[in-house]
Amino acid sequence: MGYVYAVLGGGRQGTAAAYDMAKFGDADAVLIADISWENAVKSCDRVNALLNKKIAQPFKLDVTDRNSLLNFLNEVDSFLSAVPYWYNLKITEAAIEAKANMCDLGGNTDLVKEQLKLDEKAREAGIAVIPDCGQVPGMGTSLAVYAMSLLDKPEEVYMWDGGIPQNPIPPFNYILTFNIAGLTNEYYGTAKFLKDYKVVEVPTFREEDYELVSFPEPIGELEAFVTSGGTSTAPWTFEGKIKTFINKTLRHKGHFTQWKTLMDFGFLEEEPIEIRGVRISPREVLHALAEPKLKAGEKDKDIVIVRVKVLGEKDGKKAEALVEVIDYYDEETGFTAMSRTTGWDGSIVAIMNAKGITKRGVNPVEIGVPADVFVEELKKRGINVTEKVSCLT
Repeated sequence: MGYVYAVLGGGRQGTAAAYDMAKFGDADAVLIADISWENAVKSCDRVNALLNKKIAQPFKLDVTDRNSLLNFLNEVDSFLSAVPYWYNLKITEAAIEAKANMCDLGGNTDLVKEQLKLDEKAREAGIAVIPDCGQVPGMGTSLAVYAMSLLDKPEEVYMWDGGIPQNPIPPFNYILTFNIAGLTNEYYGTAKFLKDYKVVEVPTFREEDYELVSFPEPIGELEAFVTSGGTSTAPWTFEGKIKTFINKTLRHKGHFTQWKTLMDFGFLEEEPIEIRGVRISPREVLHALAEPKLKAGEKDKDIVIVRVKVLGEKDGKKAEALVEVIDYYDEETGFTAMSRTTGWDGSIVAIMNAKGITKRGVNPVEIGVPADVFVEELKKRGINVTEKVSCLT
């Protein structure tokens, strides 16, 4: 007897997750629900064609319709929410009522904190809920925890991550492989880091945090800078235990300056302004103008990089642990690297939830997901995880 999985949202990441659930999750069925029937059918058709069997089933579902959502989740063992983050709190409440294990792709730390307040109710329901299971936070969080485990006494954690095009072209030398609202949400506001064992706020796109980081060819040198949300709840989890926990986003050269200019002119502000008698949000204008130019096409190929460096002690000596993933667009399945490292991360956690491997209740990734098991699951899927521990004295 296998499991019934579900994905809410039949987009790029949701489709990749459904494929992974069907292939690796001991699945009897994978239900793909979307507000668009056409999207749900298209997603299912792709999964079924890739696996050469009819295991994915389409459903039309509006996640804001509580009764319909509950009826849908009552038939599900474990699911991934791949819809925009602002729906996830209500979905979590429904998951608890339906007693369906849940994880989501997250995207907003304040909302995750609200989900964590439902921990006791989830434990009483006997389910696991794990928010923020995307690429970073999510996969990157588990890689950081794994890298920390390679040392006897981890003290400082540095993470660099990003999804970039293999062939950068203007504008921004960037392609968009997920909803643009997720991108602008990351670029705006403040990041939460650990410095000197305490949680601190650092503004995004601060010039003093900018640096260049080298990678093996053909990638070469990339720019790194602060964006928000990449650390999720980890700074609070490790406060007082780890001296430093910092995350920076990787992009091709030139991206930082262009977006910094847009920010300086106010294009990422959400408060509506009046233009010729019409009130409109500058960010919505930016979304409408930029998304068509940035959205990845079927032939656009990408790279995802996550590098984690942990400094501390090993066998009584100062040491460094380096864990890295560099993943490329998959020619065989047509999944982007971002879909593989985001959708598959969500699927891995959903499968762990179904099988009782994760902690019951509502827990952040760094507490709820066993990092060593997670890394082994990545390797099973052909995602190359390299690790190295070096003595520094």
